[in-house]
Amino acid sequence: MRLNTEGLFINVSGVTTEDDALFSIGLGASAVGFDFGPTPRQISVNAAHDIVRRLPVGATSVGIFRNEMPQRIVEIANTLGLSAVQIDGAISNEDLSYVSQRVNTVFRMLASTANHDLVKSLEGVDYVVLPESDDHYSLMDSLQLFSDIEVRTPIIASGGLSASNVIDIVQNYPVWGVDVRAGVEKSPGEKDPVLLGQFIANARWAFDNAYVVRHHDEWPM
Repeated sequence: MRLNTEGLFINVSGVTTEDDALFSIGLGASAVGFDFGPTPRQISVNAAHDIVRRLPVGATSVGIFRNEMPQRIVEIANTLGLSAVQIDGAISNEDLSYVSQRVNTVFRMLASTANHDLVKSLEGVDYVVLPESDDHYSLMDSLQLFSDIEVRTPIIASGGLSASNVIDIVQNYPVWGVDVRAGVEKSPGEKDPVLLGQFIANARWAFDNAYVVRHHDEWPM
């Protein structure tokens, strides 16, 4: 199921504290993301639950999972009342379909080596996140490949984004949203208020002053 959002979707991922979550939303982010996989920003289910229930109405919560069992993804998502899940790493189309039938919204992270045929074969995926590598050059390579209108799934740009480069991406590529983590941090899992504010302001400005035509109306709901 597609999210009901207006304008550019901005997700602040790798959130580990309530203060960072509320501050992100307060600055204008659309969503906050929680790493449930083995990463430097990993958060417990209990801690994420406490944060999710304090988010303001309308804020989107995204659970990020890597190489996780589909049953576990569904259990956590529905127990916490997450708005969406993001699936990183390996997963079969069968398991992907299992998750998509039991949660609200599915983001699928793809490697920079993925191709159009892979995107078209994904069942139950609402949004594609590019690329899996946290590298800005990999992001640019992926967007050049996937920005073709033939890709009918809305794209969220990730990988190496920061306040200094998000303007170029949003102005020049028809992305539906952006996802930032390391680019707005003091240390893994600890957001920098200044960088966070600059990123959100720059992303929104770039969306309003874009050079590229976006095809939101051509993405089926």
